[in-house]
Amino acid sequence: MTTIQDDELQQLLRQSESDRVEFKESLSGSAPDAVREAICAFANDLPDHRRPGVVFVGLRDDGSVAGLPITDELLRQLADMKTDGHIVPPPSLSVEKRTLGGGEFATIIVQPSDSPPVRYRGRIRIRIGPRRSTATAQDERILNEKRRYRDIPFDVRPRHSATLRDLDLLFFEREYLPQAFAPDILEANDRTLEERLAATKMIVAVDDPTPTVLGLLVLGLNPQDFLPGAYVQFLKLDGPEITDPIVDSEKIGGTIADIARRLDEKTDSHNRVSVDIQSGPLERRISLYPADALRQITRNALMHRTYEATNAPVHIHWHSDRIEVTSPGGPYGAVTTATFGHPGVVDYRNPNLADAMRNLGLVQRFGLGIQLSRKVLRDAGHPEIEFDAAGNFVFAKIMSALP
Repeated sequence: MTTIQDDELQQLLRQSESDRVEFKESLSGSAPDAVREAICAFANDLPDHRRPGVVFVGLRDDGSVAGLPITDELLRQLADMKTDGHIVPPPSLSVEKRTLGGGEFATIIVQPSDSPPVRYRGRIRIRIGPRRSTATAQDERILNEKRRYRDIPFDVRPRHSATLRDLDLLFFEREYLPQAFAPDILEANDRTLEERLAATKMIVAVDDPTPTVLGLLVLGLNPQDFLPGAYVQFLKLDGPEITDPIVDSEKIGGTIADIARRLDEKTDSHNRVSVDIQSGPLERRISLYPADALRQITRNALMHRTYEATNAPVHIHWHSDRIEVTSPGGPYGAVTTATFGHPGVVDYRNPNLADAMRNLGLVQRFGLGIQLSRKVLRDAGHPEIEFDAAGNFVFAKIMSALP
């Protein structure tokens, strides 16, 4: 991550708004939307500065301190703009409190994306001087070319043995695109199929329609032909040991949406429901495990696992007293073995897959899966979920609430 030293920050402060600088006196009214648009535009870095953009919150347009209280709640609100699911793929940014002339303000330092274009509410936002606007088709081509020649994440690297014939283009047009882009952008209809595929990172570029890893995971007719480990091995055992009799075993493959849907069906079928008619005037239906927690953990495994240089699947072993989920690939980036699962510590091995899973309705917010699953399990009376984040895998153990 590129850092901004104090002297550079002071230089930016002395400038008026530009394609690297945005000032906001407060977060009242429409300001939160404007800040998110600026974050999106700085992440796209259309002018190719290859330097971070900065949103100053609590400063007037002339750089003077506006007197806005920079509270922990305000800083949390700014940091949440990364993970609230409106800007995709999630941008890399940091939020800090600063002091100038005895007054406080906040900075959002936004790194240029390694995988543009970045979208806010289905629109690719760019910065032309101090003005925010929506990218034209030509702007999108420039951003696609920038992605092509950078050290891009594995999920948007080409799979050279695949062709457009290996993608479900009908699903892309009818189902995926309407979720990825705002209606007015789609209605403009001034982009070819190849341009739309490139803008969503399903192929490398318009002049190189090679499917990416993302394209195969989301649209592939047979994704496992090209990514052999991209499946889930489910095993239900009649006892607490791995050597106990097998009740159910299935290799769950297909696209990422197919796997998530089939996995939901599989876990629901084994999540036995009992009826409680003793504890209140109305009957209560109680599952062995909270379905929301199982969805959070299993979809986290699909999103954050490594798909690179491995044929290992995600393993789900359902024992009589617990469920164990093993995901290939250990902690990534800002997440370490020591910080794994800590609130607010988030990074993405597969940022574009995270974006796609949100478009498909498989996740709503980013970075909260572990916290939400812990809360849901705790509320249902389960022991604390156990994690082991080793060098090359992440292991989760969910214990039954039954004695």
